[in-house]
Amino acid sequence: MKLIIVESPHKSSTIAKFLPSEYTVLASKGHIRDLASTGKMGLGVDIDNDFKPTYVISEGKKDVVTTLKKAVSKADEVYLATDPDREGEAISWHLAKVLNLDTDKTKRLEFHEITKKAILHSLDNPRVIDMNLVKSQETRRIIDRLMGYRLSYLLQSKIKSKSAGRVQSVVLKLIVDREKSIKDFKPAEYWTIEGSFKNLDRTLQASLVSYRGDNIKIENEKQADEILSSLPDSFVISSIKNTSKMRNPNPPFITSTLQQEAYSLYHFSPSKTSSVAQKLYEGKDIGGLSTGLITYMRTDSVRLSDDFVSSCKDYIKKEYGEQYIGNTSFQSGGKNVQDAHEAIRPTDISLTPDKIKKYLSKDEYQLYSLIFDRALSSLMSSRRDELTTVILSGNDYCFQTSSSKTCFDGFYKVYGKYMDAEEKKVLPELRENEIFTVSEMNKNQHFTKPPLHYTEGKVVKLMQENGIGRPSTYAPTISTLLSHEYLENQKGSLIPTSQGELTVDKLVEFFPKYMSEKYTSDMENILDEIAAGNADGLSVLREFWDGFISLYNVAYSTMEKVAPVEVGRNCPNCGSPLVIRKSKYGDFVACSNYPKCKYVEKEEKKIEILEGKKCPRCGGDLVKRHSKKGSFYGCINYPKCNYMEGTDGKEILVSKKETVIPDDAPVCPKCGKGKLVEKTSRFGKKFIACSNYPKCRYIVKEDKKKE
Repeated sequence: MKLIIVESPHKSSTIAKFLPSEYTVLASKGHIRDLASTGKMGLGVDIDNDFKPTYVISEGKKDVVTTLKKAVSKADEVYLATDPDREGEAISWHLAKVLNLDTDKTKRLEFHEITKKAILHSLDNPRVIDMNLVKSQETRRIIDRLMGYRLSYLLQSKIKSKSAGRVQSVVLKLIVDREKSIKDFKPAEYWTIEGSFKNLDRTLQASLVSYRGDNIKIENEKQADEILSSLPDSFVISSIKNTSKMRNPNPPFITSTLQQEAYSLYHFSPSKTSSVAQKLYEGKDIGGLSTGLITYMRTDSVRLSDDFVSSCKDYIKKEYGEQYIGNTSFQSGGKNVQDAHEAIRPTDISLTPDKIKKYLSKDEYQLYSLIFDRALSSLMSSRRDELTTVILSGNDYCFQTSSSKTCFDGFYKVYGKYMDAEEKKVLPELRENEIFTVSEMNKNQHFTKPPLHYTEGKVVKLMQENGIGRPSTYAPTISTLLSHEYLENQKGSLIPTSQGELTVDKLVEFFPKYMSEKYTSDMENILDEIAAGNADGLSVLREFWDGFISLYNVAYSTMEKVAPVEVGRNCPNCGSPLVIRKSKYGDFVACSNYPKCKYVEKEEKKIEILEGKKCPRCGGDLVKRHSKKGSFYGCINYPKCNYMEGTDGKEILVSKKETVIPDDAPVCPKCGKGKLVEKTSRFGKKFIACSNYPKCRYIVKEDKKKE
């Protein structure tokens, strides 16, 4: 038996269908080991012994390890086939260590798409575990543990913030900085002048752009009025320019651009895009055959394989014509690009979205279509437009109007449906030196607008552009900031909370170096150097710790502890002031003398009574209640009276299955709390039973009591 170990159970089932029966494919379900939380400061890292890490089996993974060990003991050969990135390499190394496999000899499979061709090719060309990649991941993990644990402990004890980290805190700072710039923004007034010009039956709409050859800027209404009074009654066409404009296709998707586009088009959060893309990568059952539909979705490279490019050229020629074949090569380029994988693309260009739509969920279909069309269009020819610009002159003032027409749609044939629709303006036939009279002039007041709030898609772009984190960290970073209540998502905009702003202020005050985008980006480059074998991880750890711990010690001794907010009442048990405290369930009021006094104030439920109306059945008050379906008003005497009505005043009829308890119903002799009422079984039979079911199962049947 030959054993292949992958990360995902779904991936294992897909791969198993490509291979002969002699192969068994099992999943580790992600990492099986992680740093311990023991030792000095609970770091799981021996700082005094060359930062030696202590690893333990991850929570919930003991059964997985047991299963894998049994399989390894029966296997003739073991292949490690975790994801083709730094994290995946580390998982393979941890598997080898836990399963007692020789790290220098155990075969490591690398593939970037889950197709039969790719899997068989990787089996024919195995390699061994890349220890440089492992060292890079381990260095990153240790630095993140040292910084994360220490900063989180500091902030929890001083200002009650939940966590901090090398990547998440810098991202939070960028969002807080944007919020400050929005609050500090002061709008500036400016004016524009629009004119309507006529010559016989021809009309032009144009905007004032210059005076005596210089761009014009109108700062107030007085200036606008002075200009209007200086304008002549007629203008001459002084210039007509026709220029060609080329619009090149966008490159295929990388992780960040896919997350941005999916957010913009479908409002998918980065984490949702990652989840859906993972399913497409791991494989779907298409007409009885399992196959991965896209290549590996964590990448920062726009490269495409020669085989894929060749198949796309044939497809484009067949479907659209040879004139639609465009650029067939991309250079990854750019800073902070690892270029370890191809771009995100379909594994097979013949699997068009419409052909496999019935096998996909709505979300999967939308994302697959987007990836398919982006990759295909990236290899198509440019769009060609003809732009016409017309200048009307008079008294040294120039008005401008323009129009454009598409001469060749190029890649828009495929990707145009995702692009913003362009307003097409058509100009009449015009000649230079023609005179147009002014039919109307309008002045318009404007104010400059503040910067926009960041969305989740924009934050991903920000991280990618600044080299903060790697493709695999974009979505988890945003999720952490939201779950830890440093940010709020308000109608798509990410707004820092007061706790988020306080956290950034304190970290910038005491750890300015580590809150810099440049430091975070430089660290990613250093980790890449370790992965390439050009840097020593231990030296990087020593340099980091020496600089960090000195700042930490100063911060711990000098950062002021934020006192809890008093609510203006005293504890009924000990007389100490009551304060607002935080928990994972939200804020609550408790005694400031904790732990000596553990008084917690229970929140009274507010009853909202419907004014001016009583229950039509029993005369009781109608109070507002809430359910999964929304709000409604119900009788305060429920369950004796089960009258309900909607917020529109219409009665909500009680479901037939709901038991109505008459006032004169006898009390249950068994529990003494419920009442004996008529019920209907699933077979339609009537019987008498306790209304306190399932707590009490007393039943009356044919005058015999059966318990």
